[in-house]
Amino acid sequence: MSPLDAGDGQTLLPLRVSLIVGTRPEAIKLAPVAIALLAMPEVEPMIWCTGQHAHWAPEMLAHFNLEPSRLMPPPPSGQGLTQMASHILTQMQTSIQDDRPQVMIVQGDTLSAFTGAVAAAYAGLPLVHVEAGLRSGCRKDPFPEEVHRRAIAAFADLHCAPTEAAWQTLIDEKLSASDVLLSGNTVIDALHLIRDLVPANDLTPASMDPARPLIVVTCHRRENWGARYEAVCKAMRQLARRGDCEVAFVTHPNPALSDIARVLLDGQPRLHRLPPLAYPSFMNLLERAALVLTDSGGIQEEAAALGVPTLILRDTTERSEGVAAGIARLVGTVEADIVSAAGGLLDDLPALRASRVPCDAYGDGRAAHRIASAIRERWSDRRTPVVHPQISDPAAALASRLRARA
Repeated sequence: MSPLDAGDGQTLLPLRVSLIVGTRPEAIKLAPVAIALLAMPEVEPMIWCTGQHAHWAPEMLAHFNLEPSRLMPPPPSGQGLTQMASHILTQMQTSIQDDRPQVMIVQGDTLSAFTGAVAAAYAGLPLVHVEAGLRSGCRKDPFPEEVHRRAIAAFADLHCAPTEAAWQTLIDEKLSASDVLLSGNTVIDALHLIRDLVPANDLTPASMDPARPLIVVTCHRRENWGARYEAVCKAMRQLARRGDCEVAFVTHPNPALSDIARVLLDGQPRLHRLPPLAYPSFMNLLERAALVLTDSGGIQEEAAALGVPTLILRDTTERSEGVAAGIARLVGTVEADIVSAAGGLLDDLPALRASRVPCDAYGDGRAAHRIASAIRERWSDRRTPVVHPQISDPAAALASRLRARA
């Protein structure tokens, strides 16, 4: 940390800003913000990894040439949300005491984002919420994300809304317009950055026929565990059995999902169960897809930016812009509904291909710059002056006489 001249004879230390990264999506979406802050000499960003995705989050940051400033020990495995939240909150308190940030940033609606918001509030620190204002309209879907994002809004001082709809939601919730920034979504920034930083890596299985349209599938959200996830897997088996498409199911490593996927998907012709992919590899796969089926919020945004038609494996979405633009459609998790919706699109391939039009509903790729600039401008007064030792008047007079004699 080096002092900077404030321009009025006063020397100030950089503003210390901590970015809370718990999961892989948080790493993707906060990496552009960290890069934008690093370009500002008036700011000292610190990336704290909470251990929620102990391996994935640091690995994802490395794709952007970023390293965590602090790696918190991960929560013990096999614990529920309450125990995990308690563990992360305790680690957060220690991190605040040790690193003494002056502003904290959380992203989205994860357990790490929620506990980071609580920790900032308890410490009396200003809080920035990136991707604020998303609402599904149902407190229990998605769970616990919908509750988290609503609670974070109560703690935040600067709400960075990714879209006009999210901005309007926050205004309707009686937040001051001066505290709500229409920033755009940083996932679009990340998409542009990763294309510049990492060459495309094609991990397509050799058994996949490139002449057939490719369907990319992900499903992992907690509310889709169990019977819903089984229905999604069975629907993918039916689609693969059509014989006119290839299905790439990128599975989640959680045993609650991977065990079901192995039993229901393995051994099926034209159905390829893939492990979690590095972000550049997944973006390459997504860009090649004719159709995406997902319950992921981030993939809804990325697919829209790439122009890939998307069927959303949920009953509600807080990202309604893609639906309004016609690039996405809600289909839920009923097996017959999924097969009908996807099959209808595959039956008219020319129309499906014609619908592949990039959509800018989620931003223009400059969200991180807007967020970083707002933080610098809003909290520049929190920068700490450097205290220089003062020399006493008698000592100053003596020094003056000595200089005169010399």
